[in-house]
Amino acid sequence: MSYSKIDEQEEAELALLSSDSGSVTGSDDLEANHKVEQSTPTTTEPEYQTPTSVKFMWLGSYFFFSMMLTLYNKLILGSFKFPWLLTCMHTTFASIGTLVLLKLGRFKLSRLGRKEHLILVAFSVLFTANIAMSNLSLSLVSLAFFQIIRNTVPIFTVLIYRGWFGRSYQMATYLSLCPIIIGAGMTVVGEYRYSALGLFITVFGVVLAAVKTVTTNRLMTGSLALPSMELLFRMSPLAAIQSFVFALLAGEIPEFANTMSQRAAESSKLATMATVAFLLGNGLLAFFLNVSSFQTNKLAGALTISVCGNLKQALTLAIGIFIFKDFTVDLLNGTGILLVLAGCAFFSKAELDSKKKTVT
Repeated sequence: MSYSKIDEQEEAELALLSSDSGSVTGSDDLEANHKVEQSTPTTTEPEYQTPTSVKFMWLGSYFFFSMMLTLYNKLILGSFKFPWLLTCMHTTFASIGTLVLLKLGRFKLSRLGRKEHLILVAFSVLFTANIAMSNLSLSLVSLAFFQIIRNTVPIFTVLIYRGWFGRSYQMATYLSLCPIIIGAGMTVVGEYRYSALGLFITVFGVVLAAVKTVTTNRLMTGSLALPSMELLFRMSPLAAIQSFVFALLAGEIPEFANTMSQRAAESSKLATMATVAFLLGNGLLAFFLNVSSFQTNKLAGALTISVCGNLKQALTLAIGIFIFKDFTVDLLNGTGILLVLAGCAFFSKAELDSKKKTVT
């Protein structure tokens, strides 16, 4: 959070549990604390202040839970075709999970004013709109074309940082994006069906995805500086309600009820209980993915999490080829996978070099 039409990368969305508490004050702005270094933009960003071992630990957890959810959906929930209900379940699990952690004292709530609450409401709307645009895009263009355009999210992420925040990256970082984006495109070569409206909606959805990723990062590292677990706690109930409303409008609830009724009539009680257990397991796994996704975004940065989406696409293709035997790899697909892997290695080295410059 097959899974659904929703791009799992977007489902995505917690904290180093011992370090994410605190109040919202001006001193919590991680970038504001380093104004002395603002002459070199890359040295003021929180991701360059995070220990490399911690960053790779969270990146590893993000990939682990992301791939686990992909395999889970492939093996168990491939026939579940209710994307809004699935999103509602995922955000409901996130709400319950973070509430339990709050009661256990794993994080504390910040004091927020009306303005901050409105910002969080707007963020939840952005989260839901992002999913809506993905579903609408997939109804207007072919899956291959959708994925090709979706691979450009890192480009829009860079443009947002450059245009809105005046942030620049090392030249090596920019260059590393080329094989990542081109290679990811080569892995999804297929029938490209689209219209002018479909192209516009798809590109707009990609822009929204980049805005959501950057906004998520800024809410945790900018002037608001919310702990990632608190951000998920405050956003999830709002997104769950909105997703439930969309499920009603899309007619998913009565259709889901009919599906479950038929399954109960045609199968044993044990099989019906197993279906419910599988759905609950999916929600729990999605909660862990959201935890790691939000915290990875905070510690590794919005651009890195966008690049991870392209890497995940290449790895998913490799799994489909070698494990599920979904299709055979050709020269173009294989070259694309290798390009993505090489580009990600290049990207990692460029970011590590930027971190070393921060230290020196």
